[in-house]
Amino acid sequence: MNADKEKWILLIVLSIIWGSSFILIKKSLEHFSPYQVGALRVLIAGIILMPIAISKYKLFPKKHLKWLLLAAFTGNFIPMFLFPIAETEVSSSIAGIINSMMPIFVIIVGALVWKFQTTKPQIVGTLISFTGVCLLAFGGDGEGGKFKLIPILLLLLATLCYAVSTTTVKSKLMEVSSTVLSAFVFAFVLFLPSLIALIFTGFFSSFSFDENNLTGLMFVSLLSIFGTGLAMMMNYRLLKVSSPLFASTVTLLMPIVAIIWGFLDGDKLSAMQFVGAGIIIAGLIFLRAKPNVIKK
Repeated sequence: MNADKEKWILLIVLSIIWGSSFILIKKSLEHFSPYQVGALRVLIAGIILMPIAISKYKLFPKKHLKWLLLAAFTGNFIPMFLFPIAETEVSSSIAGIINSMMPIFVIIVGALVWKFQTTKPQIVGTLISFTGVCLLAFGGDGEGGKFKLIPILLLLLATLCYAVSTTTVKSKLMEVSSTVLSAFVFAFVLFLPSLIALIFTGFFSSFSFDENNLTGLMFVSLLSIFGTGLAMMMNYRLLKVSSPLFASTVTLLMPIVAIIWGFLDGDKLSAMQFVGAGIIIAGLIFLRAKPNVIKK
């Protein structure tokens, strides 16, 4: 399969998988705390990928250890806790919409840290989308009109972390295969931190094999297997066959999937938030134009 066709297939499949992650987080939170959801999500992925990591341990990129640690914690650990915490206050639909800001952060981080080239439409698109985020934050939740700045900031921080991880992988870790990289991240780097985090939440002392916990475990397992382990392999592969900006535009399609799931589950957005979501998408489309480049 040629790279151009492969990148579009990966983009669409990833959009469906990651767009469905927000409703799985919401369902998991009905059974576990935000910290337990985050820790379980990473731990289960680590357990599943452990055989691959062990069998390929000789390929561990020791010379790039610091970059592997940075990519792992910013892309696959910190956001796993920030999203569940935020979703205790905002809907899964809004979480999906805010996550669509990732291309903007990729542009900012890429330009400031990795000296990626920046275009004028990208700068304008960033400002347009930022306006949309402000409307989402101040527009209420569609039910009570409450001001939800803190969870919006947590979601933005998580999205920034994703951008840091994406640009780091593209700049420093492309020599490692996508499957092996995912296995190392979850099985070697994040397994112990996620286990420690889970212990501190009191999960093991309070867990029992009743219907409530088993249902919650099912939702978290689906989130971990598909939305974390498999999705990260596909994302790393997408980075290999495309650019960080193209890979990050998976977040343009994710909100559509997230909103559909949220609507089916009873989520509501206020009129102002619908406008904000539209402005975010408009800004993201605008920043994908390709005129003259401003060199940093």
